This record gives sequence, C-alpha cells and structure tokens, in this order.
Amino acid sequence: MLAVMTPVLCLVAWATVDAAEQPREAEPLEVIATIPVLKDLAEHVGGSRVRVVSLLSGLENEHSYSPKPSDLVAVRKARVLLEVGLGLEVWVASLVRNSGNSRLVVITTSKGIALLRDHEPPKGAGELQADGRFTLQGDHQEGNPHIWLDPENAKIMTRHITEAFIAADAAHASAYRDNQAAYLRQLDQLQAELAERLSRVPDRRIIVHHPAWPYFARRFKFQIAGEIVRQAGAEPSARHLQELITAIRKDHIRVVVSEPQLNQKIPEVLAQETGARVVMLTALPGGIAGTETYLDMLRYNVTRLAEALEAAKTH
Repeated sequence: MLAVMTPVLCLVAWATVDAAEQPREAEPLEVIATIPVLKDLAEHVGGSRVRVVSLLSGLENEHSYSPKPSDLVAVRKARVLLEVGLGLEVWVASLVRNSGNSRLVVITTSKGIALLRDHEPPKGAGELQADGRFTLQGDHQEGNPHIWLDPENAKIMTRHITEAFIAADAAHASAYRDNQAAYLRQLDQLQAELAERLSRVPDRRIIVHHPAWPYFARRFKFQIAGEIVRQAGAEPSARHLQELITAIRKDHIRVVVSEPQLNQKIPEVLAQETGARVVMLTALPGGIAGTETYLDMLRYNVTRLAEALEAAKTH
C-alpha cells in the first residue's frame, strides 16, 4: 500500500530539501590588527565579511606594549594578522610563535613604502626583547615606522590589506575591491579638505614630543624644529631641554606637540619657560576623544595643529 503525502507534508519535505541545497553564508574572516589604524582600514575594506580585533586600543604606547593572555587567545583563532613592521611591534613575533596557529598569515603593511630614517642612536643604545632580538631604543634600522600618519602611505597599506583578504576569501574579491576604492576616494577628499585648511597657516614650525611625526609633517608641510624625546623609553637630558628652550625663544617657535601616551610634565615645562602653546595630538585612532577612526584622527590632528599655530601667531 503506497503512502500518500498530504499537502502539508509535501511542503515540509520541499522546504527541508531546499534548505539543504542553500549554500550557508561563511563565517566572517577572523583578523587581528596590532594597532587601531590597521583595524579601521581592515574594517573599511572587509565590511561585514571580516571580524577585526585590535590588540592596542589607542591609549597604550605601541613600542612598549605587553600582550595580554586574551591577545594570545585571539591570535590562535585568527586567519590574518596585520602589522606595520619596521620594528614598531617588537612584541608581536613571540606572540605569533606562542599562539601555535599554523594557518595564520602575517601581513606586513609597510612593504613598498618609501621610508624616512630616524636619527642615528648612540653606540650601544638598545635592549634585548622577549623574543631574543636586540633592538635599538626608539630608532629603527629600516626606517621610522609611523608611516600611517601620511595618508598616501595609508593607501598603500589599504591595498596590502585588500590583497590579503582576497587571498584568504577569493569568493568576495569584488566586494573587497569595491570597498577599497570607496575608501580611497574618502582619503582623497579628506586630503584636499585639509590642504585647503592649511593654506591659511604660513608658519608651520613645531616642536614634537617624540619622533612619530616626520611622515605627517612631510605630507602637510609642517617643519619639525626639534624633538623632546629622541629615543623611546629615555628621558631627555637637562642639556637637551635647555637647548630646546633656547631654540624656541630664539626662533619664536610657538607650538609644542604632545601625545596622551607620554609624560606631560616636560612639554608643560617648555611652555612655562618659553610661552609656547602645547597642543595634544594622537598618533593612534582612539587616543583622544573624537579620533575613533583614521579619517577622524587625521582631521583632528591637522585642524587642532592649525588652530594652535594661528592662535599663537596672534599673541
């Protein structure tokens, strides 16, 4: 005797077969970024197809960061890790090695970028890292690593990220390329806006707290007349501070740039001794309220610095 399926049973059977035949949407690509700017670039390229975790929040010092146990767990789960390289993240090699994640692909986003050299360090200045490498304090043998502060360099970094995502998830290659193109247009628009803003600022001489700003200065035509700290982790000598005070007074330099991650006492002393104005900028998105994205950070840094230089000119 043949069983006759009721219309309801037929509908249930059809729906079950149809659901089985539907391709399930793949899980987002798990991505680790060492610093917030890489997270922001990755999220613009990847959209909903990626899940990105930044090891740093923007409030830490990227040179001296100590990874947490939760960082190790995150790296074990990831498919792609994005780093700047150039000795910026001296702590990342041991983190990757200890994760035991054999399928992890590490992308160094500084490849192909024309580098600016740091100052030559004193002989013997350096430290032994946890992974056994000896690195120079605050000076990088390959070049200054703060490349992202020039938006033209950020475009190259974005292209590296796009190619990494395409290699890991070829099915969504066109979406990654479209997202990249849209973001690069935003960068172009912002650069034009900031160039227009700075056209009214003729004197762009500044003192900076530490050597994070040469790429930024070159792109936006600021002149770095001196640095408070020339080696990461080292305090400036009394002689160096006196030389800065003398130069600020002699050349009428009116603005000192500091950063929230650094000791604020020294810029305050320079300001008290010379009458210069201290302006707080950030080299990392999230370091100051209102700088949560890379575009926000660039706009904030240029605008605040322009306002400080203009205000100083009137006094």
